[in-house]
Amino acid sequence: MFGFLKSADRKMRENAADWLEIADKVWHYRRDVLGATELAELEARTASLRAEVKARAGAEKLQLGIEHLEENLRRTGGAIYPKTTIGDNVEFFLVAALVILGLRTYVVQPFKIPTNSMWPTYNGMTPEAFTRSEDEPGLLAKAARFVAFGAQPVRVDAPASGEVLIPVAGNGGGRLTLPYREVAGRSWLILPATLKEYTLVVGERPVTVRVPQDFDFEWAVRDCFFPNERPSHEPGGVDLARVLARQSAADTGRGRFLRTGRNVKAGERVMAFDILTGDQLFVDRMSYHFVAPAVGSGFVFRTGNIEGLARSYGDQYYIKRLVGVPGDTLEIKGFELHRNGAPITGAPVFAGNARQEGNHVGYRYEGLMRPGSQVKVGAAEYFALGDNSANSLDGRYWGTVPARDVVGRPILVYFPFTRHWGPAQ
Repeated sequence: MFGFLKSADRKMRENAADWLEIADKVWHYRRDVLGATELAELEARTASLRAEVKARAGAEKLQLGIEHLEENLRRTGGAIYPKTTIGDNVEFFLVAALVILGLRTYVVQPFKIPTNSMWPTYNGMTPEAFTRSEDEPGLLAKAARFVAFGAQPVRVDAPASGEVLIPVAGNGGGRLTLPYREVAGRSWLILPATLKEYTLVVGERPVTVRVPQDFDFEWAVRDCFFPNERPSHEPGGVDLARVLARQSAADTGRGRFLRTGRNVKAGERVMAFDILTGDQLFVDRMSYHFVAPAVGSGFVFRTGNIEGLARSYGDQYYIKRLVGVPGDTLEIKGFELHRNGAPITGAPVFAGNARQEGNHVGYRYEGLMRPGSQVKVGAAEYFALGDNSANSLDGRYWGTVPARDVVGRPILVYFPFTRHWGPAQ
């Protein structure tokens, strides 16, 4: 700052100091490979320039000393001096990568919410359906939605005229689901990814829809074809069994189909929705080295040592809500979670689920937490549940989290720019 006020002598002294720093670096890194004559000359010219700087010599004399030193450095500097532009850039990016890796490993880690197990606190990928063609965003609106929400458009047109039919299948537990197959695809048009491919039928002609593996396509089906089946803000897909109980199922000899009642002409829109990206947040990896995790906080952990998860999903990062620490006893009563014999406290979502207020669905009896059963949290273990208990693969199914696998707590939602943006809950 205010560099224009510096005298020519002062600027040259600062320049000389930079050259002395390079000379010292060459001496330290290359003194074992330089010949005795080269080393002696480097030491002599470095000492001469350093003495001139200390004596506050004039700019002309300093410039001459710099030129003498620079001539020697060109012969003795090796890979240190002179550096090419490529070398400078490589060094810069390597240092930057090491700094970022260190911060990510020990201080703050970015994390993307993949599913809706923590809804409504955090969103995974969610659909926004457009049931009328005039409601679909135009080109500029698509660009704006991509920047603000990470929105990716999905548009499906009819290959023929007729009613839109949706194939359904049983999952073995009495609930009907939408069958799909996994296919190779691209994420953001570049990165290799596994996608889910669903098939609809229009006028006896199949039409396919491909979505990310973690995306809840049943939710999109509900909002596109059955918007009145449940409030559109509720995740978890359409209750296919309930729809089929009120409607006749089409049977074309190729299986069972859900009738949508929507007839389209060839080329018309069958489905139109945007996939909004899941919440992306920063995770504090430092705090838990000094302060024990607190019940009620968001809770990020690794799954590699959780047998029920590692066997199917490998070693991944999961986020749930911490509900039990070593020594706790947990139980579900009605839709309420109890900790050590009393209703759990520590986060607003606990009371919301207990009373099924707003978008909270209440805690559900599943797996280890069936009616009348209790879970005891052992030493060096933690217990975690999803806020969206009706649609969460959590501790009810695979048990406790080893203390060594705890990563940290969410501190900030940095994208997308929705109502969740800001300090994490």
